[in-house]
Amino acid sequence: MDEIKHDRGRRRFVQSAAALGVLDAFGALAPAYAQTARGGNTEIRVGGDRVADLVIAPTPIEFGGRSGSAVTINGTVPGPILRFREGETATLRVTNRLTHDTSVHWHGLLVPSDMDGVPGVSFPGIRPGETFTYRYRVRQNGTYWYHSHSALQEQLGHYAPIVIEPAGRDPVAFDREHVVMLSDWTFRDPERAIAKLKKEGGYFNYQQRTLGDFVKDVREMGWSGAVKDRAMWAKMRMDPTDILDVTGSTYTYLMNGLPAAGNWTGLVRSGERVRLRFINGSSQTYFNVRIPGLPMTIVQADGQNVQPVTVDEFQIATAETYDVIVQPQAEQAYTVFAESMDRSGYVRGTLATRPGLAAPVPALRKRPLRNMVDMGMDMESMDMPGMSHGAKPMAMDAGSMQGMAAMDHGSMQGMPGMDHGAQPPGSMPGMDMGAGAAKPMPGMDMGKGKEADAMQQMAGMGKGADKSMPGMKMEGMESMAGMDSPINGKHGPDNHGRGNTMTAMVQRNRLGEPGTGLADVGHRVLVYNDLKALEPSRDPRPPQREIEMHLTGNMEAFIWGIDGKKFSESGPPPMVRVGERVRLTMVNDTMMEHPMHLHGVFMELNNTADPAHRPRKHTINVKPAERVSLDFTYDEPGNFAFHCHQLFHMEAGMFGFFNVSDPA
Repeated sequence: MDEIKHDRGRRRFVQSAAALGVLDAFGALAPAYAQTARGGNTEIRVGGDRVADLVIAPTPIEFGGRSGSAVTINGTVPGPILRFREGETATLRVTNRLTHDTSVHWHGLLVPSDMDGVPGVSFPGIRPGETFTYRYRVRQNGTYWYHSHSALQEQLGHYAPIVIEPAGRDPVAFDREHVVMLSDWTFRDPERAIAKLKKEGGYFNYQQRTLGDFVKDVREMGWSGAVKDRAMWAKMRMDPTDILDVTGSTYTYLMNGLPAAGNWTGLVRSGERVRLRFINGSSQTYFNVRIPGLPMTIVQADGQNVQPVTVDEFQIATAETYDVIVQPQAEQAYTVFAESMDRSGYVRGTLATRPGLAAPVPALRKRPLRNMVDMGMDMESMDMPGMSHGAKPMAMDAGSMQGMAAMDHGSMQGMPGMDHGAQPPGSMPGMDMGAGAAKPMPGMDMGKGKEADAMQQMAGMGKGADKSMPGMKMEGMESMAGMDSPINGKHGPDNHGRGNTMTAMVQRNRLGEPGTGLADVGHRVLVYNDLKALEPSRDPRPPQREIEMHLTGNMEAFIWGIDGKKFSESGPPPMVRVGERVRLTMVNDTMMEHPMHLHGVFMELNNTADPAHRPRKHTINVKPAERVSLDFTYDEPGNFAFHCHQLFHMEAGMFGFFNVSDPA
């Protein structure tokens, strides 16, 4: 909820949700499978003579004096589960009752281009009042999902799960299954939310560094080191607390369409093998998922079987899916806890042997921070001892550093490896110099003169900085996670033009790292290097050619693109042929994660020297300053979209497509 901006943590929000009518509002739109504890797990079976009818329509929602409209599929958010069977033909009639065009994209499914559902790329879209019939052969099994590919309808509720049963024996043995679909909801108009981000990149970030953080940094690294650290981030026009673009300050996080107060409950029996099909159907949110006291064995990633690996937590990027097996061993309840990556909020559900049970809900952990590895800095050339980042920070020649008030951007030219040509002049993000931005700390003599002025101006007070959040202590920089990751590339001379404000001078292989904020949690966390395909590769050939793409952006102006260009500015699409083995190398030149999704094909992630068992994924999370390679082979001609699945990033320009032609 937009007006609850300075709430002391999302926990207070969800505790009071029922009183505000939030639970009733969302419960009215929740699908049947969100009511597992009170009814059946209904779904629509599709295939053979069974034809599915899906109606896309606006559905009003109102509570607490506020009203809005969701875009629903058959009247619910999420829409109904579609259950297919591998080898059958699926027929789905989609009727549009909106006042504008809509579409349905079958995320991760291998379908012909004209059935893929991307308006302007593979089909014209579904106009108001029209019915479009999708018909395709189901060529795979596993957990997937479907959603709109029109404008920002996905943020408004247009998404739902898909479960595909294998044609033969399922290699994953289980006694019971539950779909767990995670998502985010806001009453803000998504177009207005993007407009806010374009005016102020950190608009939704209420966890920016405070005066207290600066004081702590001074104690740990000295005055000069602390000032230089703040100056470095200011020069980069970056904020180390910039983890997610849209946060719990405006989002309500949902599990199967219910907020945390709704406590989605999946019934289980002690000792049985329960398959949980996790789907991240959010628009903008990465989730860290754990079930305290219950290990999870990953058996599938993006619908593809993997060799089982047992973990205590995993990070699920937007648009990814993970299937896990859990075995409750007692007559008790377990909390299914999905915490947003920036720790600004959470949603929880429960696994229990009977309705009405609940387990303790973990506290939100402290918010993570970006570091210099995320910035793609060349750490070997830096020498500035005394700072506590766990590695050598940036060397800077900033004169006497008497205070940020007297320091102009030109004094920062001594930062090795930095490309200053793409840095336009302007204000420093994350440093609100307005009234009340720097309050004296008890017991601290701020003194007079330039040093005191510098202390106040360098504090970096952001919105809501005087408000603390439970479980989020405003501490200094964390250790430099990723320093052990091998360097596998350095940036060339091209900075990709004005559509990009930084380049990753050093590119690392980060497939062995857990997600942001999970480096020091003290338990087993899934990393991409853990994933090994259960079945051998369908095409073990080496690549015939390589295509390199750089993920670029201007975080301050909220412009995102590929190779420095928004989709509207891009030239002809990359051309590949049916049957051609292609290596795609992505370099993330930004300080944000990007879940890159390629339509119509699976990408084999190069996370092992054994090409026979590289995992097949439809969505790859590319970490900041990461260089990652994957191989693919198309077997269908046509246009297939390739884009970041952060919905606002895609809308702002990080979108393209491949043109796949028949063999010459």
